[in-house]
Amino acid sequence: QVQLVESGGGLVQVGGSRRLSCVASRTIFSWNDMGWYRQAPGKQREVVALMTMYGTTYAGSVKGRFTISRDNAKNTVYLQMNSLTPEDTAVYYCYAKLNTNVYWGQGTQVTVSS
Repeated sequence: QVQLVESGGGLVQVGGSRRLSCVASRTIFSWNDMGWYRQAPGKQREVVALMTMYGTTYAGSVKGRFTISRDNAKNTVYLQMNSLTPEDTAVYYCYAKLNTNVYWGQGTQVTVSS
């Protein structure tokens, strides 16, 4: 069973930055897709940033502010979030797909206060 463990969430002020980390319990070198989703209260889960074999995509609302990256040696995927706004407040979930199997982390709360 593969596990994804997120960290880095917390309370941040408007305009601030935060870096989320997602550590996988096994090597991520060969994984098809890895990325980040988020879910705000009363809203559906939405994709934030996704790395696939075809490239990297971002939600329009975070493009230019968020950056996804990976460190295969550390089995870790990062989400650097800059210029945060209250609309970025949500639980952020790490996502990974290997062949036909999809995995989710437990989520980490990010709260942006004004």
